[in-house]
Amino acid sequence: MKVLVLNCGSSSIKYQLLDMSGEPDLLAKGLLERIGLKDSELGHQAKGKEKVKWIREIPDHTQGIDWILQTLVDKEHGVLTSLNEISAVGHRVAHGGENFTQSALITEKTKKDIEACIELAPLHNPANLKGILAMEKLLPGVPMVAVFDTSFHQTMPPEAYMYAIPYEYYEKYKIRRYAFHGTSHKYVAQKACKILDLDFNKINIITCHLGNGASVAAIKQGKSIDSSMGYTPVEGLMMGTRVGDVDPGVLLFLLHKEKLDCNGLNNVINKKSGVLGVSGVSMDMRDLHTAMEQGNKRAELALKMYAYRVKKYIGAYAAVLGGVDLIIFTGGIGENDYVIRRWSCEGLEYMGVKFDPEKNFGVKGKDIVISTDDSKVKVMAVTTNEELVIAMDTVNIVFSKNVVI
Repeated sequence: MKVLVLNCGSSSIKYQLLDMSGEPDLLAKGLLERIGLKDSELGHQAKGKEKVKWIREIPDHTQGIDWILQTLVDKEHGVLTSLNEISAVGHRVAHGGENFTQSALITEKTKKDIEACIELAPLHNPANLKGILAMEKLLPGVPMVAVFDTSFHQTMPPEAYMYAIPYEYYEKYKIRRYAFHGTSHKYVAQKACKILDLDFNKINIITCHLGNGASVAAIKQGKSIDSSMGYTPVEGLMMGTRVGDVDPGVLLFLLHKEKLDCNGLNNVINKKSGVLGVSGVSMDMRDLHTAMEQGNKRAELALKMYAYRVKKYIGAYAAVLGGVDLIIFTGGIGENDYVIRRWSCEGLEYMGVKFDPEKNFGVKGKDIVISTDDSKVKVMAVTTNEELVIAMDTVNIVFSKNVVI
């Protein structure tokens, strides 16, 4: 039972092919970039083989996915003898609005509901929908499933997801907190509970998905009750280039003083802010650490601001949860940046966290407990795998299985 997982961006397609017949087995993965631009590049790696790259002109997602499919059956670099071996396709969809509280089989109604959410995610949902429509043309009749970034957070109560703006805007435009990274938050929480032999449905967990995009979630007895991202992925933590929490008055001031229009302001808060904007060095935390070691004070400030905000959300969500049993760090930064993990946990002894700097030091890309053995609150670094979650949901929905982590 082979499942193709697609994550379509506006100019990129990330993919994995997994064999889900028994224990999940990653057969191939890759990334196609610069769709619609000059010199589109496909990086592909099959199981047991070296990574390869090709460049050609790819004008749209349909031709891009067709290239990926042909690569999967290529005699030298592929892993399939025929495309008929693909049993189902799972699609990452950024925004499900209030329509989807869980993953869904793709039907005509599903596509219409995803299209209706384009206004909520204009940068992501159109690309996700393009991927779905392209697969319908290329592999007609193969069942497909949509897995939503927002669905896990649909258990948040109104007091957590509503904004203090006139209620009519919620009624007219559905403006509310939706939150994102749901597949990752759920996956690492369940995975950590399995490692520690804890019941996911009986404990309180704070998950910190830290990458170029970053969010923290409060999970109470198996359900998300709050998360730092909001109506869009801009709210919450300081990120690679996104501003995170900011006084709206600052934005109004900048509109006036810098003579910005909406597009200009959008560019500032999405592409010029975050650690890049503060440091003036890079959006990559590795570059910031190097700059800090060389005495760059703005790079140091950006790193400390980042960790401070993570710590602030951990404290806030511990209060919301009424206490926490487990704190998890995941994502590219959460899994690899042991300095940010340490800074984010320093000073949390009052709430039962005994962080172990020695266990934490140097740890990259591993599932490991980084708190002391006698810590009341366990702290872990856990590797995420959103593509695996999509594949599991796809199998469960299409084949009525009960595949668990």
